[in-house]
Amino acid sequence: MARKDPQQRAALTHIDAKGEARMVDVSAKPATERMAVAEGSVVMSKATLALIVSGHAKKGDVLGTARLAGIMAAKRTSELIPLCHPLALSKVTLDITTDKKLPGCVVRATVKVAGPTGVEMEALTAVSVACLTIYDMVKAVERGVRIEAIRLIEKKGGKSGHYRSGD
Repeated sequence: MARKDPQQRAALTHIDAKGEARMVDVSAKPATERMAVAEGSVVMSKATLALIVSGHAKKGDVLGTARLAGIMAAKRTSELIPLCHPLALSKVTLDITTDKKLPGCVVRATVKVAGPTGVEMEALTAVSVACLTIYDMVKAVERGVRIEAIRLIEKKGGKSGHYRSGD
């Protein structure tokens, strides 16, 4: 892989001057209240969605299981993403709503911490794993389920301030 020039490397916080991956030193940063919201969707047939809503999926409570999986994943993000800092999260909320128009489920995670670094990766990981869990629980009845549009919706706190997605 071609190495980028030093100016491009400086913009990437997890890449040092030599172009090598590194964990960012956050020890001098003040602990502040930080929050991130991420969202994604799981698109499926109307019949599969009806199975989830009715509570008759063969593996059990799809939405409840996905909610717990997302919360657990947020707490373990630093074990999954190599350069993420382990954080003592103060809040993880997973809201999963069914949408007949998709048809499918919309998964939204809100994560909070009082610390020196943000929780965007924790929110994105929570959504990703919750979506994967929904897929796992319904794949026996529909292999064509799609996970789509996992993205950061909002973040607050820290030096970079408030970000809100334009869509």
